[in-house]
Amino acid sequence: MTDDTPTYSGPERVFSGVQPTGDLHLGNYLGALVKFVAMQESHDCIFCVVDLHAITVPQDPGQLASKTREIAAAFMAAGIDPERAIIFAQSAVPAHVELAWYFNCIARMGWLERMTQFKDKAGKDRERASVGLFDYPVLQAADILAYKATHVPVGEDQKQHLELTRDIADRFNRDFAVPGFFPLPDPLAEGPGARIMSLKDGSKKMSKSDLSDLSRINLIDDADTISKKLRKAKTDPAPIPDTAEGLEGRPEVDNLVNIYATLSGLETGQVLERFAGEGFGVFKPALAELAVEKLSPVTQKMRELMDDPGEIDRILAEGAAKAEAIATPVMEEVRQIMGFWRA
Repeated sequence: MTDDTPTYSGPERVFSGVQPTGDLHLGNYLGALVKFVAMQESHDCIFCVVDLHAITVPQDPGQLASKTREIAAAFMAAGIDPERAIIFAQSAVPAHVELAWYFNCIARMGWLERMTQFKDKAGKDRERASVGLFDYPVLQAADILAYKATHVPVGEDQKQHLELTRDIADRFNRDFAVPGFFPLPDPLAEGPGARIMSLKDGSKKMSKSDLSDLSRINLIDDADTISKKLRKAKTDPAPIPDTAEGLEGRPEVDNLVNIYATLSGLETGQVLERFAGEGFGVFKPALAELAVEKLSPVTQKMRELMDDPGEIDRILAEGAAKAEAIATPVMEEVRQIMGFWRA
C-alpha cells in the first residue's frame, strides 16, 4: 500500500467477534466486553458470535448452538443493548462465507504463511491442521469487510490479522479499479485492562483454552469459586510494593494489582498506596470481595438469559436480519464489480 491510497468515505462502523468455545472469563470481560459496551455509546456496532471460526478445530455439534447462545447472553449481561448494537451468529449470514471465497482468490499464500497465530496454534502438527485453521484470517477479513467496518477492537495477538484485512481490502480496490470501495479498517486502542493474565502464570494471557480452570475466573463462576481461585492464585513471598517499580519482575503480583485497578477504576499507584506493605493474606480477600461485587450482577443476568434460550434465539435472529440487510447490498456490488453473471 502507498500513501496515495484513496480514502473510504462511507459511515464509520465497528465490528468484533467472539468464538463460542470454552467459558468466557474475566480477561474477556475486562479486555473486550466492557469496551464493547462503551463503544455502543459512540459507534455503530456489530458484535458477532463467530461460530464459523470455532469449527476450524473439532467441536461437539450438540454443544455449538448452546455455546453460541452463551456468548450472546454474556454480551447482553455485560451491557450490550441489542436495540442499539447488532448481536448475531456468524453462520446465520451467508455473506461471510461467500466473501471469504472471493478474498481467498485475492489473498496470497505468502501473506497467510506469515501469520504467526497459525504457527502457534498448529505447532508441530501443522501438516495435520485443517485448511480452515490456516485460512481463517481470510474469513476474518470477510467478517469485517462484508459490513465495510472501519474500526476493529483488537488485542496484540490479532493486529497482524487486521493488517491482512487491510492488505486484502487494498488489493481488491486496486485489482478491480474501485478506489475506496472497501475501507482499510483501523484498530481501536486497547486501553487499560486489555491484558489480564493467567492466575497461575503471569507471563501468559488468561485463556479459555488453558487446561487448568484455576488459571481463570469464568463469568459463570459463583462467589465461592471466585474467592477460591484468587486465594490459590500464584504470588511470591514479598508484600505489596509501594511503587510501580516494585512490580517489575513480579508478573503474578503485577497481574493481581492490575485486576484490582481495572475492577475498581483506580490507577495502579492508588492501589499500591492502599495496600503497600500488606501481605497477600490481606490483598487477596480484598480482591476477591471486589471481584464478586463487580461480577455477580453480570453472572446473575447471564444465568437468567441462559434460562430463556427462546429469547436469546429471538435476539440472534433479529440481529442476523439486521446484519444481512447491511451485507446484502455490499455483496451485490462485489458480485457486479467482479463480473459475475446475473440474469
